[in-house]
Amino acid sequence: MQEIMGKLMYYFSFSFVRYAIIVGVIIALCASLLGVTLVLKRYSFIGDGLSHVAFGAMAVASVLKLADVSLLTLPVTVITAIFLLRVGQNTKIKGDAAIAMLSVGALAIGYLLMNVFSTSANISGDVCSTLFGSVSILTLTEFEVNLCVVLSIIMLITFVLLYNRIFAVTFDENFLRATGQSANRYNLVIAIMIAVVIVMGMNLVGSLLISALIIFPALSAMSVLQNFKAVVICSALISVFCAFTGIVISILLSTPVGSTIVACDIIVFLVFYIIGKIVRG
Repeated sequence: MQEIMGKLMYYFSFSFVRYAIIVGVIIALCASLLGVTLVLKRYSFIGDGLSHVAFGAMAVASVLKLADVSLLTLPVTVITAIFLLRVGQNTKIKGDAAIAMLSVGALAIGYLLMNVFSTSANISGDVCSTLFGSVSILTLTEFEVNLCVVLSIIMLITFVLLYNRIFAVTFDENFLRATGQSANRYNLVIAIMIAVVIVMGMNLVGSLLISALIIFPALSAMSVLQNFKAVVICSALISVFCAFTGIVISILLSTPVGSTIVACDIIVFLVFYIIGKIVRG
């Protein structure tokens, strides 16, 4: 045990390790807060669809050789979230169909562009890192960490200020409309926030795994608790714990960061699911 603690203290002395922990915890916290609403509204797949769109945007940014791919990835993902919200209300194209079309299309086009225009000698490695997260945690720069912190603070403040509205739009949009509020406006805010979370988390867990940070903590908390506020708080604690634990394990065992975090989320979900079954008899 002492050897493990010594090894951890040694790694924590490096700034890139601290960056990864800060970003991982912050992203996990923001994702978990929105995850409860998305699961209850049956919008779980929107995270998966937007993550594929973000991959396509990142591929375009790489082809254009942009210094910071987030400058293109973030606005494209946000615009797509707004588009999905609008199209999802169309009777001809249902929300799940629109998500499926954009998801598959963006993934295919992104991979095609990376193969046709990329000058990298290891295209497969680049694609794998983008989809599943970087095996190394050396990729986070100080700018990315600062950007993540600023965006997360804005999202947390927004969530706290709009908590009652988010609660209402989660369970009864008709009631919210009856009070003179616009349900579409708050659905739009939720969609934009989830798009920002996905873009922030791609460097850490990859575009294919980011939706797991949204879904698993919420499902774990809902397996045991019934109160909305209690579920949100428990989901946040679970997500932060799994993110921190996953990063620490990846440091000690040299495993992929994103996959390790998701594995921790799965284990915690199974534990909470069993506890919920026992408590409910």
